[in-house]
Amino acid sequence: MFPVSTVSSKGWVVIPSELRDRYKLKRGSRVAFVDYGGVLSIVPIPENPVDAGFGLLEGLPLTENLLLSRKEDKTREELRLG
Repeated sequence: MFPVSTVSSKGWVVIPSELRDRYKLKRGSRVAFVDYGGVLSIVPIPENPVDAGFGLLEGLPLTENLLLSRKEDKTREELRLG
């Protein structure tokens, strides 16, 4: 069963403690409200977004893929120009 909360007359919603604990939300934590066309999501905003994203792309061969793509583009261009 999903955690459920009720909207107060002031528009306040209490985030259940199990979710506050899981997402490390405490007093003063910031969240964003995202509307996915009928689905409303509450998304925690990290205190330091740069630190939160550090290492996110680690292990992905981004440079190699870019270099390969550039080489393919160059080959196509040389064939096109003759």
